[in-house]
Amino acid sequence: MLCLFYCLKKMRKSVIFLSFLFLSCTAYVIIINRNSATTTMRQKILKAFYPLLSGITKLTGKNSKAHLAETRVEPPVPFYSMSVHLNNGKQLPLDSLKGKKVLLVNTASDCGYTAQYDELQKLYELNKEKLVVIGFPANDFKEQEKGSDEEIAEFCKVNYGVTFPLAAKSTVKKGLDQNEIFRWLSDISKNGWNKHAPIWNFSKYLVSEKGELIGYFEPSVSPTGKEIRSALE
Repeated sequence: MLCLFYCLKKMRKSVIFLSFLFLSCTAYVIIINRNSATTTMRQKILKAFYPLLSGITKLTGKNSKAHLAETRVEPPVPFYSMSVHLNNGKQLPLDSLKGKKVLLVNTASDCGYTAQYDELQKLYELNKEKLVVIGFPANDFKEQEKGSDEEIAEFCKVNYGVTFPLAAKSTVKKGLDQNEIFRWLSDISKNGWNKHAPIWNFSKYLVSEKGELIGYFEPSVSPTGKEIRSALE
């Protein structure tokens, strides 16, 4: 009888603790997403716990490498010979960006890294005179970008205040239907040195003011982190 009473007492404490933990997490998610208007519950949870994901990947080193060109290499295929098909149907000729660095990022709305939209926007606003950020929505990794171009644009604008250009939804992984820009970014015969295609959503590529590929940054590298800030100098 005493054993049963002891077990019930321990269970009661566990239930109280778990209830407190659940309510605390729920309150945290609500507070973090107080300005998020059109997100699903999954998106709200992912946004709230992005700092935890970021911290874990930094500790483990997962998806957090920065691959930099040892020297500036003139690409065999000019970066400025291409155009970006934007999600509003217009074309953005890359030669119109000469004189500015360009950060190209494959994005998704339903990913653990989606909160990086906020960091990308901050990076863009702080460096508008010398940097252009372009997002490339893709559904390549675990189908985490199922929305239409219109839905993606609305999601980014309403929840993250995104004002940098967004490309039309496309494929960024290597293959016959790979986006032309990402084929250039991941093909040594085109960019001069890098073979790395995106390994997950929010892989980042930085191109110089002269159209040279400077570096490839894996998804866990923060857009506002020291690796990218240093490469922008």
